[in-house]
Amino acid sequence: MSFVLVFVDVQENFLDGSGAVPDAAPLRGELAALLDRARATGTPVVHVLNDGGTGEPDEPFTPGWQPVFPAREEEPVFRKTEPDAFTSPGLAGALALTGARGLVLAGFQSEFCISATARRALGEGYDVVLARGAHGTYPEGGATAAERAADVERGLEAAGIGISPARDIEFR
Repeated sequence: MSFVLVFVDVQENFLDGSGAVPDAAPLRGELAALLDRARATGTPVVHVLNDGGTGEPDEPFTPGWQPVFPAREEEPVFRKTEPDAFTSPGLAGALALTGARGLVLAGFQSEFCISATARRALGEGYDVVLARGAHGTYPEGGATAAERAADVERGLEAAGIGISPARDIEFR
């Protein structure tokens, strides 16, 4: 089966500066390696950026909003204001044009945009794989960021979404 790599909210505010998620450096490494493998095989890559409100870390065209890994000319970039990336105009059509029936998801924030996008993609008929180690979030309520990300993985897996360590994902 052919896949598309979908980078959801892989933006500076999550990986740089005082607002970065815990373990930002290893997450950056996993994301970079996943992207490199996809590009090396000609796997389609799609970038989705979140547009936050005025004064938010992901306010459009501010330093925090910028993508960590700039898109290549052939890689479409979509913008959204809701957690579900499929609310971004044009995303569904662009994915359909690839002919792929599988999506590999990576990015931020695990319990919001990653979860919503994964569930929607499954509902749209895609085989969905979440790249473990290439998505992240923040600690909250006594749970570490890693615990919260693992909890999201358990919930998504129970819903029928595949979970695979990012380093084990091979593109063809």
